[in-house]
Formats: sequence, structure tokens, C-alpha cells
Amino acid sequence: MELKKKRIVTIVAESILETSIIKDLKRLGSKGYTIVDARGEGARGVRSGDWDQNRNIIIQTICSEQTAHLIMDFLYDQYYDDYAIISYSAEIEVHRENKF
Repeated sequence: MELKKKRIVTIVAESILETSIIKDLKRLGSKGYTIVDARGEGARGVRSGDWDQNRNIIIQTICSEQTAHLIMDFLYDQYYDDYAIISYSAEIEVHRENKF
């Protein structure tokens, strides 16, 4: 089976943003996502996840290049000034392209 090129967008954000980001992803053209809990340290300090207001999540979505750019630009404009959030995108290859 032939592999098709897509983009994966990874978002590391405060868990309080989960519902808002999911709505935004769907509105911007994402067909699905995966969410996992995350811990770590960065420019805004340690996020140990030991209480709800100190948890991070990782959200990943696989999409077209155009949708990835829309998502990345929207996140930057909407969230970056006020929240602990980063996002990045990479080219990947997938089977079953119609799922994305």
C-alpha cells in the first residue's frame, strides 16, 4: 500500500485549554486528534502535573499541509500571549489517507 504525505501538528498546552483547542481544531478542518497527559519544564517553569491547574496535555492531529498552517497560525494568534503553549508540525507518511 502506498504511503501518502501528511502533516502532524503537536500542541503542548495547559490542560485548561483542552475543550477550546479541540473546538478550534475541528473548526479549522481537523478530522481527529489524540490527547495525552504531559509533564516537563520550560520557559514558564516546571509543570509537574500534581494538581489540575498544573497539568499539561499533548494534542496531536494529522492533517493536510494547508490545515496544519491554519492551525499553527491560529494557535499563535489566539493563545500564545496568554497561556503556556507550544506547537510544532512535521511532515509524515501515512496509510489510509482518507482518515485524515
